[in-house]
Amino acid sequence: MDRVAVLGAGSWGTAFAKVLADSGTDVVLWARRPEVADAISKGRVNTDYLPDVTLPANLAATSDAEKALAGAQAVVLAVPSQTLRENLSGWRPWLPDGATLVSLAKGVELGTLKRMSEVIREVAGVPEDQVAVVSGPNLAKEIAAEQPTATVIACTDHDRAVRLQHACSNSYFRPYTNVDVVGCELGGACKNVIALACGMAAGMGFGDNTMASIITRGLAETARLGAALGADPLTFAGLAGLGDLVATCASPLSRNRSFGERLGRGDSLAQAQEAAHGQVAEGVKSCSSIRELAARIGVDMPITDGVHQVCHEGLDPRVLTAALLGRERKAERQ
Repeated sequence: MDRVAVLGAGSWGTAFAKVLADSGTDVVLWARRPEVADAISKGRVNTDYLPDVTLPANLAATSDAEKALAGAQAVVLAVPSQTLRENLSGWRPWLPDGATLVSLAKGVELGTLKRMSEVIREVAGVPEDQVAVVSGPNLAKEIAAEQPTATVIACTDHDRAVRLQHACSNSYFRPYTNVDVVGCELGGACKNVIALACGMAAGMGFGDNTMASIITRGLAETARLGAALGADPLTFAGLAGLGDLVATCASPLSRNRSFGERLGRGDSLAQAQEAAHGQVAEGVKSCSSIRELAARIGVDMPITDGVHQVCHEGLDPRVLTAALLGRERKAERQ
C-alpha cells in the first residue's frame, strides 16, 4: 500500500497515522477542525492530542475529506464507535473503489447492536472481506512515543490483512494477522467496559487482588459472548483479548480506567465526563449495547450489567461490589 487515508485526528488516529508514516507509507490525516490540520501541516504536531510528538514529513493533514480520500488504497476510520455510522455516511461518496476499510473503533453500536465492521459493511456497501479491524494494546501516547508494542490486524481476507500488516510494520510497532474479526472486535469492545469496573475498584481503594479478579472474570464473560457469536476462543488469549484487556484495565493512560476511577471516588457521570475534557470513554455507551446484545442471546455478563447500572441507573459502585460478591456460587468455568 502506497497511500493511506486516516479519518480522525484524535490521539489514536494521529498515533496510527504516525505508525503508517514511520513504516514508509504516505499518509493523509483528516481532521474535523481546520486549525488542527493546519497545526499538523505547518508545525508537525497535533497540539490538541499529542503535543509532545513530532509527526513525520510523509504525514500530510487536511480538513477536506474528499481530498484525503482521493487515491487511497486503504481508509482507516478513527472516529468514536457511536459516531462511525454518521461520519461514514458522509464520506461514502468519496470512498475509493476496492480500498480496504479499516476500523480503529472499539465498541458495539447502540440500537442496532452491530460490531463496527458490520456498520462499515452496511453503510459503505462493501463485502466482508474488504473490511479489517485493528485491535490490541493500543494506548496511543505510548505508541506515539515509539514504545514497543504489538497489535492484531483482523480480516477474513488473509492476504488483505497481510498487505495492511506490511504497511504498518516498523521498529516499534509489530502487527500480527488474524482472520477472526468477530473475536477481535468483541475483545476490543468489552475490554473498555471491564476497564471501567477496574477503575471503579481503584477509585474505592481496592488493590491488585481485586484488579486481577475483575480482569480474569471480565475475560471469562467476554469469551462467553464471543463463543455464542462464533468467535475463536483462542483469540481471547491473544493480543486482541487478554493483551488489550490488561493494558486498558491497568494503565492510567486508559480513558476508561480513569473514568471509572472518578466514579469509584464518588463523582457523578456528568462530573466524570467534565473531567475527561472531551475525551471519549467508549465503555460508558458500549456497556449498554453489549449488555443488550448478551441478553438477546442469553449470555450472562454480570460485570457488564453492573457497569451499565452504575453509569446509567445511578447504582453506587459499592453496592455493585457487594452484589458481585454475593452472586450464586458456581464452578469457575460456568
